[in-house]
Amino acid sequence: MTRRKLAAGNWKMNGLKAALAEAKTLAAEHPAPNCDVLLCPPATLVAAMAAALEGTAVKTGGQDCHAAASGAHTGDVSAEMLADAGAAAVIVGHSERRADHGEDDAAVAAKAMAAWRAGLVAVICVGETEAQRDAGETLTVIGDQIAGSIPPGATAENTVVAYEPVWAIGAGRTPTLPQIAEVHDFMRDELVKKMAEAAEGVRLLYGGSVKPGNAAEIFAVSNVDGGLVGGASLKAADFGGIVAAAGA
Repeated sequence: MTRRKLAAGNWKMNGLKAALAEAKTLAAEHPAPNCDVLLCPPATLVAAMAAALEGTAVKTGGQDCHAAASGAHTGDVSAEMLADAGAAAVIVGHSERRADHGEDDAAVAAKAMAAWRAGLVAVICVGETEAQRDAGETLTVIGDQIAGSIPPGATAENTVVAYEPVWAIGAGRTPTLPQIAEVHDFMRDELVKKMAEAAEGVRLLYGGSVKPGNAAEIFAVSNVDGGLVGGASLKAADFGGIVAAAGA
């Protein structure tokens, strides 16, 4: 089946109010892209970005959420708060959250369910470390993360799955196209086991040093339905090239 590509940008812990100009420029230069476009700024900018992009083709998302709707969780942000601020989606289980904050598959699954509860699309991340790849454990790790991180109830409408080889993120390194294809085809097969026919509609993103120069060839790989982009999403000139590749 034909799945509409998604170009998703993760600003990570970058961006002050002045950076909203980049988001506005992106939206102005791509008023009707032939793909879906999502920008996930830090929590401090979600409301301002959503307001700035209202009426454009570019949607706003969060980078993380707490599993609870509210409560005594100082410093955390709930999925409901993100939705109230204008977000349409939220990233959960990013490798940096798993590594820096000790989030396991169960925590990621709880956050995905929180996203659905608030009406957000959950962008659920999976990926192996360099040591795991070198040990030949890539598919085992990905299979376990898909099994543990994607809760029952996942649909093509509420879930996107992003593969991010941890060793490639921010390192300027990219797996070979056959390596990307192997993992994405495997992920599709695992989702079919989990979701049956509904799995065919779930978009699978590749994340890990995606740039304007390599986006087109990556997006042409089997079962790659777009990208989860880090550093290259911070500037409209860079991310615009990736959006164009996704819409080609």
